[in-house]
Amino acid sequence: MKLYLKIWRQFNSSTKGEMTDYEIDGVSEHMSFLEMLDLLNESLIQQGERVIEFDHDCREGICGQCGVMINGRAHGPLKNITTCQLHMRSFKDGDTIYIEPFRAKAFPVLRDLKINRKAFDSIIASGGFIGASTGQAPEANSIPISYETAEAAFDAAACIGCGACVATCKNASAALFVGAKITHLALLPQGKVEASKRALSMVKQMDEEGFGNCSDTRACEIECPQGISVLSIAKMNLEYMKALTFRK
Repeated sequence: MKLYLKIWRQFNSSTKGEMTDYEIDGVSEHMSFLEMLDLLNESLIQQGERVIEFDHDCREGICGQCGVMINGRAHGPLKNITTCQLHMRSFKDGDTIYIEPFRAKAFPVLRDLKINRKAFDSIIASGGFIGASTGQAPEANSIPISYETAEAAFDAAACIGCGACVATCKNASAALFVGAKITHLALLPQGKVEASKRALSMVKQMDEEGFGNCSDTRACEIECPQGISVLSIAKMNLEYMKALTFRK
Protein backbone atom coordinates (compact mmCIF):
# COMPACT_ATOMS: atom_id res chain seq x y z
CA MET A 1 0.00 0.00 0.00
CA LYS A 2 0.90 3.61 -0.50
CA LEU A 3 -0.25 5.88 2.31
CA TYR A 4 -0.30 9.60 2.98
CA LEU A 5 0.54 10.46 6.57
CA LYS A 6 -0.02 13.69 8.46
CA ILE A 7 2.05 13.39 11.65
CA TRP A 8 2.44 15.79 14.57
CA ARG A 9 6.06 16.99 14.86
CA GLN A 10 7.18 18.92 17.93
CA PHE A 11 10.78 19.19 19.08
CA ASN A 12 9.99 19.56 22.80
CA SER A 13 7.39 20.81 25.26
CA SER A 14 8.41 24.45 24.91
CA THR A 15 8.35 24.65 21.11
CA LYS A 16 5.42 24.97 18.74
CA GLY A 17 4.41 21.83 16.88
CA GLU A 18 2.74 21.27 13.52
CA MET A 19 1.35 18.55 11.28
CA THR A 20 3.90 17.37 8.71
CA ASP A 21 3.10 15.45 5.52
CA TYR A 22 4.80 12.18 4.59
CA GLU A 23 4.29 9.58 1.89
CA ILE A 24 5.15 5.95 2.48
CA ASP A 25 5.05 3.13 -0.03
CA GLY A 26 5.45 -0.63 0.25
CA VAL A 27 3.35 -0.98 3.40
CA SER A 28 2.15 -4.55 3.93
CA GLU A 29 -1.31 -5.18 5.33
CA HIS A 30 0.32 -7.63 7.74
CA MET A 31 2.43 -4.89 9.38
CA SER A 32 1.41 -3.50 12.73
CA PHE A 33 0.85 0.25 12.93
CA LEU A 34 4.11 0.70 14.81
CA GLU A 35 5.99 -1.36 12.23
CA MET A 36 4.68 1.04 9.62
CA LEU A 37 6.14 3.93 11.63
CA ASP A 38 9.40 1.97 11.91
CA LEU A 39 9.46 1.69 8.12
CA LEU A 40 8.90 5.43 7.77
CA ASN A 41 11.69 6.15 10.26
CA GLU A 42 14.09 3.93 8.31
CA SER A 43 13.47 6.06 5.23
CA LEU A 44 13.95 9.25 7.26
CA ILE A 45 17.29 7.97 8.56
CA GLN A 46 18.41 7.21 5.02
CA GLN A 47 17.52 10.77 4.05
CA GLY A 48 19.40 12.20 7.03
CA GLU A 49 16.24 13.54 8.69
CA ARG A 50 15.21 13.37 12.34
CA VAL A 51 13.12 10.29 13.10
CA ILE A 52 9.57 10.49 14.43
CA GLU A 53 9.66 9.68 18.11
CA PHE A 54 6.86 7.66 19.67
CA ASP A 55 6.36 5.64 22.86
CA HIS A 56 6.44 1.85 22.78
CA ASP A 57 7.74 -1.07 24.81
CA CYS A 58 6.20 -4.54 24.79
CA ARG A 59 4.23 -4.19 21.53
CA GLU A 60 1.84 -6.82 22.88
CA GLY A 61 -0.94 -4.62 24.27
CA ILE A 62 0.29 -4.97 27.86
CA CYS A 63 2.47 -2.01 28.82
CA GLY A 64 0.18 0.83 27.72
CA GLN A 65 3.00 2.97 26.33
CA CYS A 66 2.13 3.09 22.62
CA GLY A 67 -1.04 5.17 22.55
CA VAL A 68 -1.54 7.82 19.86
CA MET A 69 -4.55 9.44 18.22
CA ILE A 70 -5.20 7.92 14.79
CA ASN A 71 -7.69 9.82 12.64
CA GLY A 72 -9.05 11.40 15.79
CA ARG A 73 -9.51 8.20 17.79
CA ALA A 74 -7.38 6.93 20.64
CA HIS A 75 -5.54 3.79 19.46
CA GLY A 76 -7.25 3.92 16.07
CA PRO A 77 -10.47 2.65 14.45
CA LEU A 78 -10.87 -0.73 16.20
CA LYS A 79 -12.32 -1.33 19.67
CA ASN A 80 -10.50 -2.88 22.62
CA ILE A 81 -6.98 -2.86 21.18
CA THR A 82 -3.89 -0.75 21.69
CA THR A 83 -2.00 1.07 18.93
CA CYS A 84 0.62 -1.69 18.76
CA GLN A 85 -2.12 -4.27 18.17
CA LEU A 86 -3.58 -2.34 15.23
CA HIS A 87 -2.57 -3.73 11.83
CA MET A 88 -2.41 -1.98 8.49
CA ARG A 89 -5.14 -4.20 7.04
CA SER A 90 -7.49 -1.75 8.77
CA PHE A 91 -6.53 0.82 6.12
CA LYS A 92 -6.72 0.93 2.31
CA ASP A 93 -4.22 1.84 -0.38
CA GLY A 94 -4.17 5.61 -0.85
CA ASP A 95 -5.61 6.43 2.58
CA THR A 96 -4.63 9.60 4.41
CA ILE A 97 -3.92 8.95 8.11
CA TYR A 98 -3.69 11.64 10.77
CA ILE A 99 -1.40 10.71 13.70
CA GLU A 100 -1.16 12.86 16.84
CA PRO A 101 -0.11 12.42 20.48
CA PHE A 102 -2.68 12.06 23.26
CA ARG A 103 -3.82 15.56 24.18
CA ALA A 104 -4.28 16.66 27.80
CA LYS A 105 -2.91 19.36 30.08
CA ALA A 106 -1.62 16.65 32.41
CA PHE A 107 0.10 14.81 29.49
CA PRO A 108 2.61 17.35 28.12
CA VAL A 109 4.24 16.45 24.81
CA LEU A 110 7.89 15.49 25.21
CA ARG A 111 8.66 15.20 21.50
CA ASP A 112 6.55 14.36 18.44
CA LEU A 113 4.18 11.58 19.55
CA LYS A 114 5.83 11.01 22.96
CA ILE A 115 3.98 12.31 26.04
CA ASN A 116 4.77 12.48 29.73
CA ARG A 117 2.43 10.23 31.76
CA LYS A 118 4.14 11.06 35.05
CA ALA A 119 0.81 12.32 36.39
CA PHE A 120 -0.49 8.73 36.41
CA ASP A 121 2.57 7.63 38.38
CA SER A 122 1.94 10.36 40.94
CA ILE A 123 -1.65 9.21 41.39
CA ILE A 124 -0.54 5.60 41.95
CA ALA A 125 2.15 6.73 44.39
CA SER A 126 -0.45 8.65 46.39
CA GLY A 127 -2.45 5.53 47.28
CA GLY A 128 -2.53 2.79 44.68
CA PHE A 129 -0.99 0.17 46.96
CA ILE A 130 -1.64 -1.82 50.13
CA GLY A 131 0.30 -2.21 53.35
CA ALA A 132 1.27 -5.84 53.91
CA SER A 133 3.65 -7.78 56.13
CA THR A 134 6.69 -9.16 54.39
CA GLY A 135 7.94 -12.68 54.81
CA GLN A 136 6.29 -15.99 54.01
CA ALA A 137 3.30 -15.82 51.67
CA PRO A 138 -0.03 -16.50 53.41
CA GLU A 139 -2.00 -19.65 52.74
CA ALA A 140 -4.06 -19.07 49.58
CA ASN A 141 -7.27 -20.33 51.17
CA SER A 142 -6.92 -18.33 54.39
CA ILE A 143 -8.92 -15.39 52.98
CA PRO A 144 -11.87 -16.72 50.95
CA ILE A 145 -12.96 -14.48 48.06
CA SER A 146 -16.03 -15.21 45.97
CA TYR A 147 -15.70 -15.85 42.26
CA GLU A 148 -17.81 -12.78 41.44
CA THR A 149 -15.67 -10.50 43.59
CA ALA A 150 -12.43 -11.89 42.19
CA GLU A 151 -13.65 -11.43 38.61
CA ALA A 152 -14.80 -7.85 39.27
CA ALA A 153 -11.45 -7.00 40.86
CA PHE A 154 -9.59 -8.58 37.97
CA ASP A 155 -11.62 -6.61 35.43
CA ALA A 156 -10.65 -3.34 37.14
CA ALA A 157 -7.02 -4.44 37.55
CA ALA A 158 -6.79 -4.95 33.78
CA CYS A 159 -6.21 -1.19 33.33
CA ILE A 160 -2.82 -0.70 31.66
CA GLY A 161 -2.58 3.05 32.26
CA CYS A 162 -2.30 3.97 28.58
CA GLY A 163 -4.22 7.23 28.95
CA ALA A 164 -6.74 6.64 26.16
CA CYS A 165 -9.55 7.48 28.58
CA VAL A 166 -8.00 10.89 29.24
CA ALA A 167 -7.24 11.58 25.58
CA THR A 168 -10.75 10.77 24.40
CA CYS A 169 -12.60 12.63 27.17
CA LYS A 170 -13.70 16.16 26.25
CA ASN A 171 -12.71 17.21 29.78
CA ALA A 172 -9.44 15.22 29.85
CA SER A 173 -10.72 13.37 32.91
CA ALA A 174 -8.72 10.57 34.51
CA ALA A 175 -11.77 9.24 36.37
CA LEU A 176 -11.78 5.85 34.61
CA PHE A 177 -8.09 5.27 35.36
CA VAL A 178 -8.38 6.31 39.01
CA GLY A 179 -11.70 4.51 39.37
CA ALA A 180 -10.21 1.28 38.08
CA LYS A 181 -7.30 1.45 40.52
CA ILE A 182 -9.50 2.28 43.50
CA THR A 183 -12.09 -0.36 42.56
CA HIS A 184 -9.50 -3.09 42.15
CA LEU A 185 -8.19 -2.70 45.68
CA ALA A 186 -11.49 -1.75 47.35
CA LEU A 187 -13.05 -5.06 46.31
CA LEU A 188 -10.35 -7.24 47.85
CA PRO A 189 -9.91 -7.89 51.59
CA GLN A 190 -6.27 -6.79 51.46
CA GLY A 191 -7.29 -3.36 50.20
CA LYS A 192 -10.16 -2.62 52.55
CA VAL A 193 -7.97 -1.55 55.49
CA GLU A 194 -6.71 1.55 53.69
CA ALA A 195 -9.73 2.07 51.42
CA SER A 196 -10.81 5.41 52.89
CA LYS A 197 -7.35 6.94 52.89
CA ARG A 198 -6.71 5.63 49.37
CA ALA A 199 -9.87 7.12 47.90
CA LEU A 200 -9.25 10.54 49.43
CA SER A 201 -5.58 10.74 48.49
CA MET A 202 -5.90 9.43 44.92
CA VAL A 203 -8.83 11.69 44.04
CA LYS A 204 -6.98 14.65 45.58
CA GLN A 205 -3.87 13.85 43.56
CA MET A 206 -5.93 13.46 40.38
CA ASP A 207 -7.27 16.99 40.83
CA GLU A 208 -3.83 18.40 41.62
CA GLU A 209 -2.40 16.92 38.42
CA GLY A 210 -4.80 19.02 36.36
CA PHE A 211 -7.20 16.41 35.02
CA GLY A 212 -10.75 17.53 34.27
CA ASN A 213 -14.02 16.38 35.80
CA CYS A 214 -16.08 13.44 34.59
CA SER A 215 -19.33 14.42 32.83
CA ASP A 216 -20.44 10.82 32.17
CA THR A 217 -20.29 10.80 28.36
CA ARG A 218 -18.79 7.30 28.58
CA ALA A 219 -16.32 7.99 25.77
CA CYS A 220 -13.60 6.64 28.06
CA GLU A 221 -15.25 3.23 28.27
CA ILE A 222 -15.67 3.06 24.48
CA GLU A 223 -12.01 3.82 23.75
CA CYS A 224 -10.47 1.84 26.63
CA PRO A 225 -8.43 -1.02 25.09
CA GLN A 226 -9.33 -3.21 28.08
CA GLY A 227 -13.03 -2.35 27.97
CA ILE A 228 -13.10 -1.19 31.59
CA SER A 229 -16.61 -0.22 32.65
CA VAL A 230 -17.65 3.22 33.86
CA LEU A 231 -19.02 1.37 36.88
CA SER A 232 -15.47 1.78 38.20
CA ILE A 233 -16.10 5.52 38.28
CA ALA A 234 -19.30 4.94 40.25
CA LYS A 235 -17.36 2.75 42.69
CA MET A 236 -14.70 5.45 43.06
CA ASN A 237 -17.39 8.04 43.86
CA LEU A 238 -18.96 5.68 46.39
CA GLU A 239 -15.63 5.01 48.12
CA TYR A 240 -14.87 8.72 48.13
CA MET A 241 -18.22 9.65 49.71
CA LYS A 242 -17.85 6.87 52.28
CA ALA A 243 -14.39 8.18 53.14
CA LEU A 244 -15.68 11.73 53.60
CA THR A 245 -18.47 10.50 55.86
CA PHE A 246 -16.08 8.37 57.91
CA ARG A 247 -13.64 11.26 58.25
CA LYS A 248 -16.36 13.47 59.67
